[in-house]
Amino acid sequence: MPELLDKSKHCIPFILNCIKEHRSKYETTGETPPPFFLGLNGVQGVGKTTLASTLCHTLSSRPYNLPTVILSIDDLYLPHAAQQTLASAHPLNPLIQHRGQPSTHDLALGRSVFKSLFQRQPTRIPSYDKSVFDGQGDRTDPMSWELVNGAETGEKVEVVVFEGWCVGFRALDEVELKNKWEAKRREVENGDKKSRLGKNRFENVKFINEKLREYDLLTDMLDALIHIDAEDTEFVYRWRREQEAALRASKGSGMTDEEVIKFVDGYYPAYELYTDTLRAGVIKGKGSGRQLRLVFGADRNVKEVMKI
Repeated sequence: MPELLDKSKHCIPFILNCIKEHRSKYETTGETPPPFFLGLNGVQGVGKTTLASTLCHTLSSRPYNLPTVILSIDDLYLPHAAQQTLASAHPLNPLIQHRGQPSTHDLALGRSVFKSLFQRQPTRIPSYDKSVFDGQGDRTDPMSWELVNGAETGEKVEVVVFEGWCVGFRALDEVELKNKWEAKRREVENGDKKSRLGKNRFENVKFINEKLREYDLLTDMLDALIHIDAEDTEFVYRWRREQEAALRASKGSGMTDEEVIKFVDGYYPAYELYTDTLRAGVIKGKGSGRQLRLVFGADRNVKEVMKI
């Protein structure tokens, strides 16, 4: 079975059951159920963006007929000028010298889009062009953004898929943060070259953690979450190299293996910090069984499935 179908056969029944419970909660009190917000988290290169597109198409089509829209956390990145300002304000923090980590997203924009979709108001879905400014990226013209819930469409969005590499991450308290960092620091000092977290100063890691706490305003609106996990998060390097090799073969451009390593290194400290919490479950106040974890092997085949 193709990789994508292998994921979907687990995801669709889970989503439909969660939507049924979501609607029932409101209908029993005579209220109109609001749209269902689904988080989709997956390490880079695992195929989450393609899966999100397939889920959107499947849910929007017969027999489900649930108008669905995708919002990527990547499309909430700060405009180029604001990202440059952030980097300049913290020149000694390598984690925020480029887009990616918590603090490099426009949370006010995200909250505004979430609120508008929740209220079924006409909403433009943000878009970000990663190719401009020599790959540094910038926000596209808001007037070019896809409009949903408009009068001309004749339908209202019922499902919002919020996808991204750090969707669902929750900040740690400072004691746990310090303990995790110190453990990784000792590994580095003992010659272990794998830890990227331990190579960063604690002040820089703490900055990211404090900024991540602000992302709760989006995470708390999620009704369910699908976590595409890996048996070993180190697989992200292999999967991203494979992605870029395919791009070079098909389009003639893409990152080299060395560039991929440097690129993923900038994200990897967050995997070291927040993966355990994500695996334990991050959906709060929505009942049990609202998180689905698919564990992938190096071959991207599903090895384990569990509800949390």
